[in-house]
Amino acid sequence: MKAIGFKTSLPIEEEESFIEFEIEKPTPTQRDILVKILAISVNPVDFKVRKGSAKDKNLEVPKIIGWDACGVIDRIGDDVRNFKVGDVVYYSGDLNRQGCYAEYQLIDERLMGHKPDNLSFAEAAAMPLTLLTAWEIIFDRIRIGERDKGKSILIIGGAGGVGSIAIQIAKKLAGLKVIATASRPDSKNWCLNYGADVVVDHRNLIDEVRQAGFEHVDYILDFVDVNQYWEAFVQLIKPQGHIGSISDPTNEVNLRQLKSKSASFHWELMFTRSMFQTEDMGEQGNILNRAKKLFEDGILKSTLNTVLEGFDVANIKEAHQLLESGKTIGKTVILF
Repeated sequence: MKAIGFKTSLPIEEEESFIEFEIEKPTPTQRDILVKILAISVNPVDFKVRKGSAKDKNLEVPKIIGWDACGVIDRIGDDVRNFKVGDVVYYSGDLNRQGCYAEYQLIDERLMGHKPDNLSFAEAAAMPLTLLTAWEIIFDRIRIGERDKGKSILIIGGAGGVGSIAIQIAKKLAGLKVIATASRPDSKNWCLNYGADVVVDHRNLIDEVRQAGFEHVDYILDFVDVNQYWEAFVQLIKPQGHIGSISDPTNEVNLRQLKSKSASFHWELMFTRSMFQTEDMGEQGNILNRAKKLFEDGILKSTLNTVLEGFDVANIKEAHQLLESGKTIGKTVILF
């Protein structure tokens, strides 16, 4: 099968930052499923892994990354219970296994869901990683529930991939008052179109939030850089509030600053369940299947914004360049 990967970590402009090659098509066993991929989505984790996983190395076999895909089931392992050949599925997958920059991929059935019927292949491929991340941080980490309806939530990076779906989940499912950050007219409009009640400029965060009528907020979700905004978070979080983050801080976070408010801090990594084979690993498949109905009922909508047609090195590189610019809105998908 055709695959695209890299042997060494290079700037995306370099000719061999990605290379095309042939590799044997894998065979599924046990609960694994072989998926023929129809579309993939590119996320910031992709370029972070590309930049860091083969520094000062020259791998014998190119590394295949990518953790967002939609495809059709080609073969199944003997122990697969919930899927059959021909089913169309969407999933994010496992950071420790071969990624989706390939024509076929093996995925544990517990990590996948049936594709929403009303979404195209590209629209579905845009969703798994960001959907699971936003869902887990809201419901599994902070554990927002029915009793919390009407409370306020500040979402840092509202027009990004995770922010776009987090706005919808927080507004439509959790019933929260959503404040999202964005600085450009197009990104502000994007946040409003996806359900944000208020959009504020992250460059003057404390004043903007307070001018919008919020002295403090019940929840803060950081999808950008916890170090950059930490002092603002400390001031804006309500006593007994909750802060959640997915970012990778370069400096230590001073949690002692939250003690007087008895505020809580939560990390979220969508790959934790698959990396550690947790007892509830199958919850990711359950979330994707619950989301299938939410998409079909029009409660949630895909955050797809850019489609590149054709599975080739040029499109992989273009997608990485777009994400590395830090200015993308919504999701970028490559349609095979």
